[in-house]
Amino acid sequence: MLSGEHYHAGGDELARERSHAQKLMRAYNKTIVDDAEIRRPILDNLLGRAGHSIAIRPPFYVDYGYNIFIGDDVFMNYGCVILDVCRIDIGAKTQIGPGVQIYTADHPRAPAERAAGVEFGRPVSIGSNVWIGGHAIILPGINIGDDAIIGAGSVVTRDVPAGQTAIGNPAKTVTF
Repeated sequence: MLSGEHYHAGGDELARERSHAQKLMRAYNKTIVDDAEIRRPILDNLLGRAGHSIAIRPPFYVDYGYNIFIGDDVFMNYGCVILDVCRIDIGAKTQIGPGVQIYTADHPRAPAERAAGVEFGRPVSIGSNVWIGGHAIILPGINIGDDAIIGAGSVVTRDVPAGQTAIGNPAKTVTF
């Protein structure tokens, strides 16, 4: 799975790992802002790295959690979904709006391979000081450079260079 090769998601080991993540998400998603002393240990057990001074507003959903590496001072608003079958890096001081979805999970294009139940993934990298507007979707294999802006509701199908603004479906870089 982590190598990007085809795999079967229904195996026992991956099911146990998803179950573990679901238990941690359930605990986290029951918390409120006053529960910092409860939230931090849950994130430390769920994520590959939870930087200092991060704020993730529940509900928050992941596949496994351990493939998500979050830098310092990151903010994620309500209802984010992160499908982390491969590594996802989110740089320091990045702000992520409500309902944002970040996908590393993908499926074969050939019908016979899909019918066989295999999946694969591609890592996602989001730089530092990035702003991702609400309900944007980041597709597998995408790299977003430092200081970039992703407009609300955009579907990012291609890499976004540092300092660029991308908007729309599919997202295209624009100059203001």
